[in-house]
Amino acid sequence: MAANKELITAQALAEALDLSVETIWRFTRENKIPCVELGTRQYRYKLDDVIKSLSSTTVKENAAQYEIKPAKKLTYQDYLEIPDEPGYRFEILDGMLIKEPSPNYIHQRVSRRLQRILEDYFWMVDPEGEIFDAPLDVTLLDFNVVQPDLFYISGEQNILTDTRIDGPPALVVEVLSPSNGRKDRLQKMRVYQEAQVQHYWLIDPQEKTLECLAWRDGVYALVASGMEDDVVEHPNFAGLSIALKALWYGNQKLES
Repeated sequence: MAANKELITAQALAEALDLSVETIWRFTRENKIPCVELGTRQYRYKLDDVIKSLSSTTVKENAAQYEIKPAKKLTYQDYLEIPDEPGYRFEILDGMLIKEPSPNYIHQRVSRRLQRILEDYFWMVDPEGEIFDAPLDVTLLDFNVVQPDLFYISGEQNILTDTRIDGPPALVVEVLSPSNGRKDRLQKMRVYQEAQVQHYWLIDPQEKTLECLAWRDGVYALVASGMEDDVVEHPNFAGLSIALKALWYGNQKLES
């Protein structure tokens, strides 16, 4: 029973009680179960204490309701109430919570180098536009909250709010990691396509590839691509030339 006295996460508590994580968050917000707040939106629980609190008549009835109630699609408001968990990133795709580890240094290195290239380019062709990077929330349609690795908002778009980007950016770039490749190629691609994000790029640092997709009549079409030491020029962005080896190797390799 010693293990039951240790602090556990909401996910571990949900598994132990055979409840959904959403129910644990709801009980936490309504002060129906005891918790230890480690910081802003960071909660931990003692299993024994939670079981005792759930034995009360009022909470027991509410718990039964949550158990039989079908899981609802999550919204941006639900997303705001998710407790933080260090070392992980959260998104909502089609109403489902997606949790994955924070990116590694290779991912961040490639993302940072491409951001530098895009900032220089768009500063010249669209000085009113902006390049942003994660973490920054982007809300799309009704049940999607994403944090693209990089994205471009044109000077003509009016989708910036005080807390998030509310609408489809002109360009979204996702850098693939071993943990998120399938998500970015399938789930996120579908979300971006339905939201009519005009340009979606996928970078794979492991395979050293760049794929540039463009929205055409409701679907994405591959309009430019390259690998290894190729130079990618995009047909929709005149004058934009991306030497891929600058992403993988940096200035030191380029000068050798």
